[in-house]
Amino acid sequence: MPIGAQPPGRRGTVEEPYSPLNLRLILAAFGFVVCVVLAVLLFRAGWAVPGWLLLAWAAVAVVDMVVVQLRRRARKRAGSGRDHSLFE
Repeated sequence: MPIGAQPPGRRGTVEEPYSPLNLRLILAAFGFVVCVVLAVLLFRAGWAVPGWLLLAWAAVAVVDMVVVQLRRRARKRAGSGRDHSLFE
């Protein structure tokens, strides 16, 4: 990937890059689901400590989802009301 000026037609700049909030929300939701499923499997197998650790990571994913959603709402209020793609 060449380092230099941004290709024409892109909206982000060096001073004001666009943020991948939608992608971050999807990844946090995926992490939450995976952690909860694995925690349930570990609890059923009798491994309580790793199960609790995965539930703690699932709680971190929930907090991340809440923060991202608040930032997406603030961006929508401040923006022109247009929809954003997955990487904006």
